[in-house]
Amino acid sequence: MGSRETKKVMTVFSLASFLNDFGSDMIYPVWPLFVLSFVGVNMAVLGFIDGLGEAIVSISQAVSGYFSDKIGKRKVFIWTGYLFGASSRIGYAFSKLSTLWQFLVPFRVLDRSGKIRGAPRDAVIADISTNENRGTHFGVLRAMDNLGAVCGIITCILFVTLYGYGNLFYLFLIASVPSIIGATLVLIFMKDRKTEKIFKGLSFKDLTFNLKLFMLLSAIFAVGAFSYSFLLVFATQSPEYKQFFSGEILVPVFYLVFSVVAFLMSLPFGKLADIVGRKKVMVLSYVIWAVMCVGFIFIESLIGIALLFVLYGLHKAAIEPVQKTLVSELAPERYRASILGAFQLVVGVCALPASSIAGIIAIFGKFAPLTFSFGLAMVAIILLFFVKEKR
Repeated sequence: MGSRETKKVMTVFSLASFLNDFGSDMIYPVWPLFVLSFVGVNMAVLGFIDGLGEAIVSISQAVSGYFSDKIGKRKVFIWTGYLFGASSRIGYAFSKLSTLWQFLVPFRVLDRSGKIRGAPRDAVIADISTNENRGTHFGVLRAMDNLGAVCGIITCILFVTLYGYGNLFYLFLIASVPSIIGATLVLIFMKDRKTEKIFKGLSFKDLTFNLKLFMLLSAIFAVGAFSYSFLLVFATQSPEYKQFFSGEILVPVFYLVFSVVAFLMSLPFGKLADIVGRKKVMVLSYVIWAVMCVGFIFIESLIGIALLFVLYGLHKAAIEPVQKTLVSELAPERYRASILGAFQLVVGVCALPASSIAGIIAIFGKFAPLTFSFGLAMVAIILLFFVKEKR
């Protein structure tokens, strides 16, 4: 693919990613509070809903990755995925007309099923890239994702400041619009690449030892990597927070802090991975997560908590583009979308118990899920040293 066409694809994907995250992050800062406002919801239910969402993400990417390779098409999965996300936010808005949290579940499934765009889109990016710029390209995409998140969070803060938490119905409806525009951009301006009909299915033997080991250690880490909802709840439980602020006022601000950091650092970490290698940046991302877990156990000052969300942003900026880069390079090219999807399936299946486990053992105090997560991060770091990246 020529450089002009590559730039066009990256531009369309970047704009669509920005718009989708702009819409989704209008609601993510208030998501934990929104869910907890339903009758009968506690931390365990919140963990179940978040974990279910992450599992659906992985299943949808595995299915779309497989069929994208099988039929040789990427585009249909990408624009449909954005449309699913938009539709789910409309569903969330109307679910609030009921007081039962169970009404959220089908729309959560639809929301996270929108990730059918993930593996096919990542395969396109990997295909149009070279070894010298693949990390950079994934970094650009994550930077635009996070820029959209920043704009969405700011919009959320302005909305709840002006209209309060009692009007979230309208916020959720507004949040559907950017993703509809993103889906339209992909539908109009993207063209499927012509590929040979070489896909004959994927089996376990097609995975190299390094890829299997990386999947294993990523799965181990994922079991302890509970959702951001818990970090927001931990922050609001600190004595200093309770002393100066009411329950929800700073939640969007904390979410904004890590999103700004993730936006600013995604591209630098992607470029760094192109220079020093993928493994070193992956190790760094795990170390940052481990330090953050320790910090949440011992730090209770508001300034300290804000710095911990900076660490969370650095972790996200490092792990998300580099992880996809490494998997796409360890995978055989003809199975790239399938393996990217399979990788997300493995990680996502482990994410389902992650948030549920965190919610259950949190009854012993916040140190329990944080210590558990720290230990699994250490195991992942040790195993990562045995993975040989393809350069």
